[in-house]
Amino acid sequence: MKRILVTGAGGQLGLTLQELALNYPELSFDFKTSDKLDITDKAMLADIFRDNQYQYCINCAAYTNVEEAEKNPEKSYEVNAEGVKNLAEVCKENKVILIHISTDYVFDGEKDSPYLPGDEPNPINEYGRSKLQGERYIQDIMDGFYIVRTSWLYSKKYGKNFYRTILEKAKKGETLKVTDAQIGCPTNAVSLSRFLLEEIIQKAPSYGIYHFTDGEVMSWYGFAQQILGEYGLENSTKLVADKNYCTFVERPKNSELKSQF
Repeated sequence: MKRILVTGAGGQLGLTLQELALNYPELSFDFKTSDKLDITDKAMLADIFRDNQYQYCINCAAYTNVEEAEKNPEKSYEVNAEGVKNLAEVCKENKVILIHISTDYVFDGEKDSPYLPGDEPNPINEYGRSKLQGERYIQDIMDGFYIVRTSWLYSKKYGKNFYRTILEKAKKGETLKVTDAQIGCPTNAVSLSRFLLEEIIQKAPSYGIYHFTDGEVMSWYGFAQQILGEYGLENSTKLVADKNYCTFVERPKNSELKSQF
């Protein structure tokens, strides 16, 4: 039986993996929330790995507040870069395969076609830079790893994300002003979880960088339309398209990732 450590298990992806775990009796999971296992604490990591016999580690731990990362980049680098470095080193020492979740934000968004795993990263904000540094640490330190980049991750049940925010505001009758200046591939945490467990862990493809999304390309405005339509709220909610993204942080205009596996 393959034994799998999941770090950052209190986030939307970690909680989704916990929910799906019962469907995979051939796999044994150890779910650790960030308060139980802090990846920035290498000694703590070393103790956990020494006391267990993991074959895989799925790293869902990340600092994902894009605005705060821009104002205080050291916070995002501490988790997304240095914490990942710690994890890569401990995984290598214990011969554990690392599956690391990364992001479309490692790209600048200037490409006019979908990004491929081999495309050159060029992040344009501090969050993206910290995530890219984490990727580079893994590649420098490890041989046995999977870096899985995804785009516009959301859960219908867990966490604070675009899907849940739009639905909450629509049910309150609020007017929604949503940008159509960015495109990406909204990806359900359930789909990503199944990919990690079925395509990565069970099929064990070649090590390296992979892209996974749900495939459909749209703007944030288009995604909002889809969410409202799913709940029959499209006629009762005022939805306004905004040509700008109302934030001080520069974000990729094109976040479309080409899934290849």
